[in-house]
Amino acid sequence: MIKRRLLLGSWAPGLGLALGLALAAQAPTLEQGANNPITATLPDDPDLAKVIAPLSAEIHASYGRIIANAPDGVKRRGGPGEFPLGFLLADVMREAASTAVGGEVRLAVTNAGGIRRDLPAGPVHVGDIYEVIPFNDELVVADYTGAQVVAIVKEAIRHKGGEPVSGVRASVTGSRQHPVISVVWSDGTAIDPAGTFRVATSDYLLGNTTSTLKKGRNVVLTSIDVRQAAIDWCESRGKEGKPIIAPEDPRYLFSPQFAEAIKPWTY
Repeated sequence: MIKRRLLLGSWAPGLGLALGLALAAQAPTLEQGANNPITATLPDDPDLAKVIAPLSAEIHASYGRIIANAPDGVKRRGGPGEFPLGFLLADVMREAASTAVGGEVRLAVTNAGGIRRDLPAGPVHVGDIYEVIPFNDELVVADYTGAQVVAIVKEAIRHKGGEPVSGVRASVTGSRQHPVISVVWSDGTAIDPAGTFRVATSDYLLGNTTSTLKKGRNVVLTSIDVRQAAIDWCESRGKEGKPIIAPEDPRYLFSPQFAEAIKPWTY
């Protein structure tokens, strides 16, 4: 708000002051009286309702549009190391990133904390995806060595019991304090530590997560909104008559002892 006022004042002298006075003139007055709880029984203000009505109709038409079907829904979390909805989103990100850069992207990483609700069973609306992914994160791609790819996955396991990934598979035994972690590509082949590979993630994670993920080189800003990529993918599935279901391939294979040890830590 401060920036906007400064810009208005510098662009047209006196306009910022005039706008402020106009807003102040419309500001409601506070009167002493009984508290009226805001519930469904509280009547709408007719004047405000007239202003909101066109916007409300537009929002419902857009966000209420059905784009696909999720017959069983998709959960954010299962047991330890299980992120069904996160794995699905990571797959979508890797596919969109591969298209954006015109080449193979071997790994995609997102964060479970950025996924804010389960995808409910039944018709999938545009608004459902907004509730699942409420943030405007941009899809980015960067280069990492194979050793760094392994480090990214290991750090996620050590710090948070794993994060949603696509393109790799990790096996974990040992204790929470001393895990023994093996990371391979999702097809079971070894990751060449000296090789260079493209990794997709969000601009938020690139700047706000583990130290290794921050070390990406040749960063490509795709200008693709992660949430919009998910909407587009769901819509394409819907047009093909295909359901939205959780990926079946496991990304983390935890020994029973390790899974039990991290259960209270990750839930």
